[in-house]
Amino acid sequence: MKTIYIFLLILFSSLGFNLPQQRTITGKVTSADDGTALPGVSVLLKGTSKGTSTDRVGKYTLIVPASGGTLVFSFIGYQTKEIRMGTRNILNVQLGADVQSLDEVVVRGSVSQKRDRREGNAKVQSSYSYHVPPAISPEVNTEEYEGIEENIFHGAMKKPLSTFSIDVDAASYSNVRRFINNGEHPPKDAVRIEEMINYFDYDYREPQGQDPFHVYAEISEAPWNMKHKLIHIGLQGKKISVQNLPASNLVFLIDVSGSMNQSNKLPLVIKSFQLLVDQLRQQDHVAIVVYAGAAGTVLEPTAGNEKKKILSALDKLQAGGSTAGGAGLRAAYDLALDHFKTNGNNRVVLATDGDFNVGESSKDAMEDLIESKRKEGIFLTVLGYGMGNYKDAKMELLADKGNGNYAYIDNLSEARKVLVNEFGGTLFTIAKDVKLQVEFNPAKVQAYRLIGYENRKLNDEDFNNDRKDAGDLGAGHTVTALYEVIPVGVKSEFYSIDDLKYQTENLPTSSTKNAEWLTIKLRYKKPDEGKSQLIVRTVGDQQAKVSQSSNDFRWAASVAGFGLLLRESEFIGDYTYDEVLRLAEGAKGDDMQGYRSEFLNMVRSYRLIAKH
Repeated sequence: MKTIYIFLLILFSSLGFNLPQQRTITGKVTSADDGTALPGVSVLLKGTSKGTSTDRVGKYTLIVPASGGTLVFSFIGYQTKEIRMGTRNILNVQLGADVQSLDEVVVRGSVSQKRDRREGNAKVQSSYSYHVPPAISPEVNTEEYEGIEENIFHGAMKKPLSTFSIDVDAASYSNVRRFINNGEHPPKDAVRIEEMINYFDYDYREPQGQDPFHVYAEISEAPWNMKHKLIHIGLQGKKISVQNLPASNLVFLIDVSGSMNQSNKLPLVIKSFQLLVDQLRQQDHVAIVVYAGAAGTVLEPTAGNEKKKILSALDKLQAGGSTAGGAGLRAAYDLALDHFKTNGNNRVVLATDGDFNVGESSKDAMEDLIESKRKEGIFLTVLGYGMGNYKDAKMELLADKGNGNYAYIDNLSEARKVLVNEFGGTLFTIAKDVKLQVEFNPAKVQAYRLIGYENRKLNDEDFNNDRKDAGDLGAGHTVTALYEVIPVGVKSEFYSIDDLKYQTENLPTSSTKNAEWLTIKLRYKKPDEGKSQLIVRTVGDQQAKVSQSSNDFRWAASVAGFGLLLRESEFIGDYTYDEVLRLAEGAKGDDMQGYRSEFLNMVRSYRLIAKH
């Protein structure tokens, strides 16, 4: 056989045939402990810089030399494994846990705070510095996060109303995942629990009739404090097929400054937008504006079916120079306005690490610009990239003011989730200025606290004020909010006040007899209208044991519990990562995209990190 192979090799060479120099190898990486898929595993061709990482379900694809070589599989918390490929085109791998490797990760955190006083409120901005191995991230980190003061319990008798703006952003989850995958403790202020919960889809019933969403509610026990109750509120946005979405006028605004010259920044931005371009139709139009020392247009509005032209413009981008973010925003908005589509989707899609340092860089100036263009019907979506100098606080603010959403892209799988799997929800708004107001019945509820949404709280009077800006909902999006509740008659260490001397707390008879626990009121505007519409839903005494609650309830509760542990919340008590895992494992459901499996693996990895 060997003689025949050599003969054929000589024959093909003499006849001028070129034998294949490369081939494609695929496979799946799983845990040797329980067989679960491992997303985010680094797969590197030894001796080269060529590599990839596993996707949500642990699969990878890599072009390798036809002659073979050695693949190196590595993942934090697991033993690194080197395997020779030989002639195989399919190579499945199992990695075993390696607790000792976590000892090599050195994390030393320090937080500096900056006060930002606006509208009479003190806001804390945290700059987080740490030292980790050079292969993981830069030695000095200047990332910035807005300080979070955790919500406390409020008495339902004296403060029956809770009002907040919805939040469909999910940037915090993927950013926290990035820290954990690097073997690091996420900064507390990087953990926004509502964004972690809302990273996942839930199986809520689709809306009926004219309303763009359906309101769902469920009550069960709080897993971390069984004396308390947990109220789960969900919104399901109306799903619209891509073919029926309105025509888009998109401007890609891409940061090509020197700070973007890293593999997880501009190269990943280009690959992300290539995925988005694949979703565009003939009626859609795309323009590209870049900014570094100055801003410029590299692609005039081009029909979505001219994909080669758009992709060619993306491929030519290179990073270098300072960061004129303000000038770039203005240029992108001007271009979007010049080609405005009436009754269409007019949007700027900003991709950056947020390090605006030249020109119109202050929050106030950018906020004014974005708000003015929002009123003209041009919305803003923000995609964050990179690490080391990442400005989370600034980018979250820009997206909030631009009637858009904010996502953090740490790998190509996340780009696919945001720009392909959730294409409609990311880029097409079906309702704007969406506000929730919950009224608690003091005959049933002694005290309550909203979990997360600390930077989305509104004054109660803002609910009926149509001039007050709030969050927006995209096609097919779900929004979930959790309240931890202390029922009447339950003694709790977290809520205790003395009897009042001058006021008598006599409940009206109707309230005492009423079986309702709460009333949910929701206001929203259609994207092209200025007057809000109201939806009201009452929730009765429908509580059940956690074991009898829905998968959605238990999943959201497990993610919330994990977030509370990461934030070292005073309300989490003795709850453990093992209990988070047990609750989540029983609520994973079908998990067609593998996102929930990834969460389980992330908790398992951090459980090891937390011990060090």
